Amino acid sequence: MLYSGLDLHKHTIAIHTVDAVGTCVRRTTLPTERVAIARYFDALPGPHRAVVESTGMWYWLRDLLVAQHVDLRLGHAKYLKAISYAKVKTDAIDAATLAQLLRAELIPEAHMISDAQRELRDCLRARLILVTRALQARRSMTVLLEKYNVATPEELPALPRLQADLFLAQRTLLLTQIRRIEAELRGHLVDRPDLQRLVWIPGIGARTAYTLLLEIDDIHRFPSVRHFHSYCRLVPGSQDSGGKTRHKRSKDGNRYLKIAFHHAAIRAVQYFPEIRAVYQDWARRKGTPIARALVAKELAQIVFFVLTKDAPYNDRFASITLTQRKPLTWPRRANPPA
Repeated sequence: MLYSGLDLHKHTIAIHTVDAVGTCVRRTTLPTERVAIARYFDALPGPHRAVVESTGMWYWLRDLLVAQHVDLRLGHAKYLKAISYAKVKTDAIDAATLAQLLRAELIPEAHMISDAQRELRDCLRARLILVTRALQARRSMTVLLEKYNVATPEELPALPRLQADLFLAQRTLLLTQIRRIEAELRGHLVDRPDLQRLVWIPGIGARTAYTLLLEIDDIHRFPSVRHFHSYCRLVPGSQDSGGKTRHKRSKDGNRYLKIAFHHAAIRAVQYFPEIRAVYQDWARRKGTPIARALVAKELAQIVFFVLTKDAPYNDRFASITLTQRKPLTWPRRANPPA
């Protein structure tokens, strides 16, 4: 078995390959050209495993190495930095360190999304960027009207009215692009059995279900619901020392799932009386932010068990049976596949 550490950059890639006892077999720095990299691995036949840090450029490299029959692993950038700290740091040293850590099975791995989900997930994330820009354009229009104390853009002076027209045109274009992405995703996702189970859960509509489905990827990679809560950023980190317990906010995990579950929690509280009663009770005892987080955490637990067991939602929330059920309108089907 050969082990290769790959330090990937935009224009170059440093590669260091060792054998089963850690002896260097080959090392080099190549341009990020598919032909050059394929030639490197062609010259090293036999079982081969490689690792690259989880930066935003690994997609094309994985596709290339799969064709070369190389088992590529994705290293968690944050934890690798803690393990492989060195006073002298170069691309060649980083690649050598990665190779040795891989040989010793000490690589903290990040999840590598499946090929079938990858492009759909990135398309959905692009939609969120467009939604943010559309909201910014609307906010810019509102600020402009407030600045001149008018109700409509037609009441603005000439140059401010030009700004308002540009903001309006920008928002119109962005909304058109958002709808185009949603239509494309709908064709790929709406009839999937796991999505049909999700859209019956309180607070979860089609777009939130898209996010959950694509960001989770494979629910079975979480050994327990507690691990799933942690990945969704629904539980605080801890910093215990000297007999004192302190909670802290943590950015470890998936921020898109955190946004999705908090959005679902708001909608669930709005439209379901029993959930609203539970939320109000928690809010009186723990405060509004914690109560909202607890609702989001409970919804995450429901999602975890629905996806894990491939079972329809049982109309229960925090051990309470809900009296209200979602209407049978798109995208929900009459009988969610079990």
